[in-house]
Amino acid sequence: MSMSDQLSDQHEATPPAFKETVDATGLACPLPILRAKKALATLVAGEVLRVITTDRGAVRDFQAFCKQTGNALLAQVDEVDHVTHYLERRLK
Repeated sequence: MSMSDQLSDQHEATPPAFKETVDATGLACPLPILRAKKALATLVAGEVLRVITTDRGAVRDFQAFCKQTGNALLAQVDEVDHVTHYLERRLK
């Protein structure tokens, strides 16, 4: 999946419903991933985690993280001063 397929403008679609939010603004790699991993562990399969980041490298980091862990990356919404990532907890 290309970066243009993965990133979307906030006005294109309604973001997925989410169970929990991790605010990782101001944090650099690997902290957003580590905080997301910890939060995902508290969710049940199928629940969605929203992660807010300001580190532009997090876009590729979350794509790789989801590919490696089997969690679904539902959307990455590029907003003016941050990117919001929506991850769905994998089935066992």
